[in-house]
Amino acid sequence: MRDGQRVAIVLLSAIGDIVHAFPLVSSLKARYPNSRFEWIAHPVPGEVAGRHPAVDRVWALQRGPKGRAFRDLRRELARERFDLVIDLQMYLKASLVTLLIDSPRKIGFDRSRARELNWIVTREKIPARPLQQIGEEYLEFADHLDAPRKYEWPFRFTETERAASRLFRERLEAPMAAFVVGTSRREKEWDPRRWATLADALHLEWGYGACLVGGRSASEDDLARRIIEGSTSPVADLRADDIGRLAWLLGSAALVVGCDTGPLHLGTALGAPSIGLFGATDPARYGPRHDGLDLVVDAFHDPGEPWHPAKRRRRPGRMDRIQVLDVLAKVDLARNRHQRARGEDQPIQATDPTGRAFPE
Repeated sequence: MRDGQRVAIVLLSAIGDIVHAFPLVSSLKARYPNSRFEWIAHPVPGEVAGRHPAVDRVWALQRGPKGRAFRDLRRELARERFDLVIDLQMYLKASLVTLLIDSPRKIGFDRSRARELNWIVTREKIPARPLQQIGEEYLEFADHLDAPRKYEWPFRFTETERAASRLFRERLEAPMAAFVVGTSRREKEWDPRRWATLADALHLEWGYGACLVGGRSASEDDLARRIIEGSTSPVADLRADDIGRLAWLLGSAALVVGCDTGPLHLGTALGAPSIGLFGATDPARYGPRHDGLDLVVDAFHDPGEPWHPAKRRRRPGRMDRIQVLDVLAKVDLARNRHQRARGEDQPIQATDPTGRAFPE
């Protein structure tokens, strides 16, 4: 790769995967500062992708009838030419998008890891390796393109969002524990009765105020209702379908607790001590970045089972293994290791136009 080139990144979803890919963009931008980076994604994950300061444009593949969505995107890309395409997503829909893009160089995963004919649409492959954490796999593309790895997750907030965060923090009467309870799959969710018990324990033991963050789907509405009704301490429902608001709430939290879902990874990226509850999915593959694994509650692996190589398959029914005491032990660890988890003020991180992070 040469500096000044136009690069397309194909990663349609989901929010967690988008966040895991931020260090790749940071690495490439640092090595090739005059290059232009454009991202193709579904609309909501695309909102997250567009918050990386190095991303110059997001192309949206709309939800809805697939044929129409691809025709619309093809029409938009018809007169566009890229120097390089990086295909990070190993399934058919992303492969079709890669096929649509006019570029002489298309890089993808090796055939052993690529799925659903993905290897057919990429002309160049990164070297084969065993499965590992998703973000680490994305950084293999940085290695391939001679870009030193940068473990950086810059996130672009608007002035309005930063002001809203400041006002919110000023009004907090207790350190905030943000709960991310909803997921895209029921098998990854935790019992709402245990969430309610956790909220009460955090309030009684350390004085946290619990709040619910995330989206407002029907399943999340039901979870929220049951948690609030089951708790004897106040639980604030702060959910809203607004990526910017979700991000500054996570960035304002003293602590984040969540199942394997996008907002948990976004909280980690924003510097919040984040406790991940993993049972159905493998934390060695789908878990947080390398320095966040100490706060993972792992119910996926059996005692003595090795973590590596990572596993794609799910293990339904294992979220019930996670007890409230398991989570409280991780909270205690977070409080011992992270100043922020103890409730000391920590403003959200803004970014300047070059992408460097700085505190407000």
